[in-house]
Parts: sequence; C-alpha cells; structure tokens
Amino acid sequence: MKKDESFFEMVYEVVKLIPPGRVTSYGAIAKYLGAKGSARMVGWAMNASHVMDHVPAHRVVNRNGMLTGKAHFSPPERMQSLLEAEGILVENDQIIHFQQHLWDPEKELAL
Repeated sequence: MKKDESFFEMVYEVVKLIPPGRVTSYGAIAKYLGAKGSARMVGWAMNASHVMDHVPAHRVVNRNGMLTGKAHFSPPERMQSLLEAEGILVENDQIIHFQQHLWDPEKELAL
C-alpha cells in the first residue's frame, strides 16, 4: 500500500483480492492493515464502496459470518444472492460453514 492512500482505499485494495467463493471479516481486514480494533471503520468503508469500481463488498461479513452489511445493498437480499452465486450457502443471514469459506488476509497475503 502506498503511504498516501486513505484507510478506505487500503480496505478496498484488500477486498478486491478476496477470491470468489471466499469471505472475510471486517476485523480481519482491520488487523491486516495494522488497525486492529477498527472493524467498524472497515464497515464504513464497505458502506461507502458503492462509489468505487468493482469492490466485492458482499464478501465482507462480521466475525461470525453474519451478513450485517446487507442493509446497504439494494435490495438487501442482493448480498445473499451474490454470495450464493459464488457457491456460499446462507441461512437466516448467516454463512453456512463460515470457517470453510474464510479468507484471512494475514495468512493469504503473507509475503
């Protein structure tokens, strides 16, 4: 990441790396960016991501695999539809077998 990039821009760059069929959490992104405890700020970035080119915000969920950001999709069911199109099962707004789909940027992007 470049020194002059904003936090939101850094979040978007990480989110763009999440492969289809995988998800990560707000907290995992915050931790990877050296801002542990800033999961809520990652959430704000996801809420604002509609103005960015192809940021797959549907792949970012809470630490329990809940679709807490679905209210920011239009319609709200779109988040679940996008995940299901990638082979991720969702029931009652929660990803089934969340750990199997979890993409941890600290592990996946380790140098």
